[in-house]
Amino acid sequence: MSPTVFREGGYRFFFFSREEDRLHVHVISGDGEAKFWLEPDIELAKNYHYSRKQLKDIEQLIEEHKNEIVSAWQEYFGN
Repeated sequence: MSPTVFREGGYRFFFFSREEDRLHVHVISGDGEAKFWLEPDIELAKNYHYSRKQLKDIEQLIEEHKNEIVSAWQEYFGN
């Protein structure tokens, strides 16, 4: 199961149900997919096919929605 946190700009931001404990978010679109750590700072963990510009745009969206992502993480995973 991979619950969606939000969608914007053609990207879907989501979690995997059974993955590592460190706070992070996945993003996917028709162009590729990536994983970003959210703590201690927003940082790219993995990238599959996104350009530097796309990664910059995605990181900006994560920054804008960080509180929403963290709240969804805490609600979903209970920590």
